[in-house]
Amino acid sequence: MECADLILDSERRLRLNVAHPAVRYLLITLLLTLSAGYIFVAASFWIASRYAARGDLEGLQMAARLRPGNSEYQYQLGQHFLVAQPSPQAAITHFLDAVKLNPDHARSWFGMAEVYQVLGDAERQRLALEKATAADPTTPEFSWQAANLYAANGDTSNALRKLKDVMRYDPGLMSAAVRLAWRIMPDMDLLLRDAVPVSAQVYANFVEFLISQKQSDALAKLWRQMVLAGLPVEKRYVFEYTQFLILNHQPVEAASAWAQASSLSELQSYQPTPFNLVVNGDFSSDVLNGGFDWLCQQSKNVQFALDPTQSHRGHRSLLVSFDSRGLSESGLRQFIAVAPDTSYDFSAYFKTEDLRGAGGPQFAIQDAYSSDLYLSTADLTEVDYWKQVSGSFTTGPSTQLLVLHLQRSPGGSPIRGKLWIDDIRLSPSSGARNTP
Repeated sequence: MECADLILDSERRLRLNVAHPAVRYLLITLLLTLSAGYIFVAASFWIASRYAARGDLEGLQMAARLRPGNSEYQYQLGQHFLVAQPSPQAAITHFLDAVKLNPDHARSWFGMAEVYQVLGDAERQRLALEKATAADPTTPEFSWQAANLYAANGDTSNALRKLKDVMRYDPGLMSAAVRLAWRIMPDMDLLLRDAVPVSAQVYANFVEFLISQKQSDALAKLWRQMVLAGLPVEKRYVFEYTQFLILNHQPVEAASAWAQASSLSELQSYQPTPFNLVVNGDFSSDVLNGGFDWLCQQSKNVQFALDPTQSHRGHRSLLVSFDSRGLSESGLRQFIAVAPDTSYDFSAYFKTEDLRGAGGPQFAIQDAYSSDLYLSTADLTEVDYWKQVSGSFTTGPSTQLLVLHLQRSPGGSPIRGKLWIDDIRLSPSSGARNTP
């Protein structure tokens, strides 16, 4: 009971103290002071932001006076004297004030680096850049700015180091980083060592860039690194690379790259075999329209479609629908890597429906570069059952790449109707001396 009495007595005294006029006056005064202080601070924040939003010198200076502890306003003043009203010394002063208020204000350090570049002070510029990237090492925009400043100052090593960060963290700046890296160091070995992170996306960007620059040696080095890394590669980059090699008269390298991409790009079912060099000859896989698979150029004259209702051996065939007043090439072809001075046997099956026109389509096999014709089959004329066409030939002493295509004979004459083709094969003849 004594304890309860003490608590009640304390509460009674507190109510009496609060009820006292002097105490009440002090409490009200304290509350009003705190409220006024809060209102003043909030108002100064708002007014300062309004002045800063004007973007002119007077507005920024007023904002800085109202909020002297705000590093951002000092940074904006530094930028004003760096860009809008150039005054390097004034800019440096405000940037220094900004980093004194906030040592981790990376943009102010970058601003100082830009001023020191203007002043030609390479050592202070380097120190400011180090401070900037140390303050914010994960923002690619800052690494990109640093890389450009290093490059402009001839500091290749640090520029490549920062470009590596850009490539690793910012897909939006990746292409620009690739171009800048090649401009300051056009050596693929050094770039792979110092500037190119192990990344499928970075490698892909380099593939596209090097193809556009026709840098075959650099591409070969990059491709070897891609294969060694074992990272997945999008099919379209494999198509671009093999097409580049074919156009660059490097068929052996193109065939090798296609084989190496088998597991990297899920192309296992699109590889030639010793028994059939034609890829996807039974059309059991989808037509890729790239690389060493079938290339189909759709047009208003010729349409291609996989037909599961018709097949010779597998479960579907390729339907070619003609509707042309004059045609020489169907638009269907495939590149095939072969060996020189080697005999080969070719065969294919076809059937037609309402195929009308003088002559007919036919398979032709030529050297991809010299256009020497090695085989031209009989016309694929009107038959409603699966019929075989075949032939044999021997490649020339320098032939390494053939093109198998479906042409029109006689060229330029009208043709309409449907043609199905399936079970297309090319293999070395029995006793052939060489293999591709």
